[in-house]
Amino acid sequence: MTDQQRGASGHQHGPTTRPSPDLIEGWLGDGELGLPAQVGDHAAFREQPPGFSSREFRDVLGRFASGVTVVTSLNDGVPVGMTCQSFTSVSLDPPLVLFCPSRSTTAWPLIRRSGAFCVNVLAADQAEVSNTMATRGIDKFARVRWSPSLQTGSPVLAGVLAHLDCTIQDVHHAGDHDVVIGRVHHVVADDAGEGLLFFRGGYGSTGCPDQSLDQSNA
Repeated sequence: MTDQQRGASGHQHGPTTRPSPDLIEGWLGDGELGLPAQVGDHAAFREQPPGFSSREFRDVLGRFASGVTVVTSLNDGVPVGMTCQSFTSVSLDPPLVLFCPSRSTTAWPLIRRSGAFCVNVLAADQAEVSNTMATRGIDKFARVRWSPSLQTGSPVLAGVLAHLDCTIQDVHHAGDHDVVIGRVHHVVADDAGEGLLFFRGGYGSTGCPDQSLDQSNA
């Protein structure tokens, strides 16, 4: 079992190694390194074409195990949603998160127009929900039960591990994606159950055997 597999699955057969306090502080955004704020000048590197193909880039990124979320909203009262792996926390105070939708997706313009969204953290048994919300040209909510979130009314999917009810604070263009900063207004977590993971083109979970995450069907 590799360190990568152990970290991705959350399944260990020895003493549990907990993150250091300094690392947790860095994740939560409380650390202060005292480094200069300006970005270094690497214009020469930026002007060079990449020395790898798009496929190679995707294969390398696929080695990073991530959780799976569904970002939802309401467009004129109609639910919209999209599967999203590019989600992370940004700040504790104020409470901010971000996700990165493709600028070619049909759901993101509708979510942006609404000004609000809900991040649904999928449970291990919700791979089909992930697939459904990633499929174009179908009624994504035909077989998915949901209820309105407390603050914005955005869809909260049944059975998720957690959800964060947000409004859009800022949007930044980044290549073929947008970086969306959201202000969190309400959160709910379910302590039971395992989380859904995506790794090397396949699904796994935080509680599955380590080998099941080593899937190379990307």
